[in-house]
Amino acid sequence: MDLRDAVVEAAKLMAISARTAPKARGIDDIEIVLLEDRGDLERLADKMEEIGRETGRGFFIRDAENIRRSSAVLLIGVRGDRAKELDCGGCGYDGCEEFKKAEKRVRKDYSGPNCALQLIDLGIAVGSAVKTASILNVDNRIMFSAGVAAIKLGMIKCSVALGIPLSAHGKNIYFDRRWPR
Repeated sequence: MDLRDAVVEAAKLMAISARTAPKARGIDDIEIVLLEDRGDLERLADKMEEIGRETGRGFFIRDAENIRRSSAVLLIGVRGDRAKELDCGGCGYDGCEEFKKAEKRVRKDYSGPNCALQLIDLGIAVGSAVKTASILNVDNRIMFSAGVAAIKLGMIKCSVALGIPLSAHGKNIYFDRRWPR
């Protein structure tokens, strides 16, 4: 039985969980994108392999194989350059005004600086999404590598993103993974 359609429906329910997750000050700067087209999944995996080769980070190459075997990937990101206006200093600056004046630039993988509360919102949204996957028994893994590649491909427009590949096989494909040789 091909369960791909069911996995895609589960991904949509996960997106609802991410969208409705609590956010600091009730301000929603979360971005959510569902990749279900085989061509999009291949492009993402190819980019992950490219990054892995260029940077020497083998886990990008290992994770790319998981993307190829997945039925869908849910991307969740945040526009972290928008201050929540609480002057908490979690970003490393004295307050939101100083944070907003800081030079915004792409660093190694993500752009920044980022509002700490925005990053917390991202974590809560991702946690809510994978909780839904767990309830629905859909195998998943949160991947930094997939989020980085998706940003570089322009698949999601944000400063920080994570990818959540999804599958339904007889054994969870996201564990017991082999490193590339």
